[in-house]
Formats: sequence, structure tokens, C-alpha cells
Amino acid sequence: MIDPGATDRSPPAERDDARPERLWLAGLFLSAALLLLFGWMAEEVSEGDTQSFDRQVMLLFRHAGDPGQLLGPPWLPSTLRDLTSLGSTVILGLTLVLALGYLAIARKRMAMLFVFASVVLGQALATGLKLLFERQRPDLIPNAPEVFTASFPSGHAMLSAVTYLTLAALLTRIETRRLIQHYFMAAGILLTVLVGVSRVALGVHWPTDVAAGWCAGAAWATVCAVVAARLAKFKEIERLP
Repeated sequence: MIDPGATDRSPPAERDDARPERLWLAGLFLSAALLLLFGWMAEEVSEGDTQSFDRQVMLLFRHAGDPGQLLGPPWLPSTLRDLTSLGSTVILGLTLVLALGYLAIARKRMAMLFVFASVVLGQALATGLKLLFERQRPDLIPNAPEVFTASFPSGHAMLSAVTYLTLAALLTRIETRRLIQHYFMAAGILLTVLVGVSRVALGVHWPTDVAAGWCAGAAWATVCAVVAARLAKFKEIERLP
């Protein structure tokens, strides 16, 4: 006798394939949304429409009568400088080298090359975007650290997103427990956010510089994660344990 519900149940293999496909589509949709948001912010910045918003947000971190004075305890400025160094080329480069060392020891040669290419190309993209927009650095905060590169988008924010989110996605492929996967992603997001906020608080970036850097970096990291998953499916890149 034919089971009336048989036609409503998909074969196990089909059900197993459905979730990754939905995740890939969700990743591509998220990347597209982030890029659209970046494009909108870039247009607004180019037209000067964000200047009032940027100034108001930056001054939230400062004493009303003295913009050169940061709100908070005396140890806060040095703490912010420590946090902002997490998005520096030296720290991100060291983090990348350590991750590549792990992949080399684990004999994941293609995965190692993919991670290296993802971060290095992300760096090149950030540099290209800075050269394209050439926005001036904020001059609102007296005695702010002097930086000579262009302001939009924030390189620290973008490269933190590229590096930490890409590595977080890599770690989630190693760990099968859902809670620990969420922990890895939360850690990557937290590091990225702390770096970006520190750039605004120190007065070296406008808030829209940081927001645009987050959008571009997260979009790039998401695309890289989707591509890595597709390559792993077709055995062009090694699956992690």
C-alpha cells in the first residue's frame, strides 16, 4: 500500500543538500545588500551630505566644551590606541601568518592559498577604494593622531572585517558544535567592531568611513566564505576536519 505522505518527503540526500544551498544563497544576498549599502554611503559622502551626521557622532565621544578631551577615565585613550592596533597592518599580518602556519602544518595547501589570496586581495581592494575617493581625514579633534592616507573607507575597519571574519568562517568549518561556531563568529565581529569604534573615538576617521569599511570588508569576507564552500563541495579546495 502506498504511503499517502511519501510524496511529501524528500530523499535524505536532497534534504542534506538543501541547507548548504540556502546558506550560499543567503551569503550572496547578504554580500549584495552590504555592497548596496556601501554604494549608498559612498554617494552620500561624495556629495557631502554626511558631514553634519559625522560631526555629531564624533563629538559624542568628546567633552562638549573641549573636543580635544575624550570622555571617560584617564586610561581610556591608551586603551583605544591598543584596540585600534588590532586593525593595523602589523597585527593583521601576524594573525594571517599564524593562520597560514596552521593550515600548512595541517597540510591544507589549497585552503592556505585561498585564505592568503582572500586577505591580500582584500588589502588591495581597500587601498584602491581609498585612492578612488580620496576623502580628507577629520580635522575636528585637536591633537588627534596624524595619519596621511585617505579617509574613506577606513582601512582598519575594512581589513579587520576581511581578516577576522574570514578566519572566523574558517574556524566554523573546523568545529561542528553550533554554539562554538557562533562563538567564533561573535569573536570575529567583536574584534572588527572594537577596531572601528576606536578609530572614530580617536578622531582619525569619520563614522561613515568606518561604516563603509565594515560593509565592504564584511561583503568581501562573505563572498570569500561562499566561494570556499563551493570549492570544497567540488573538491577544488580541501575540506577542513
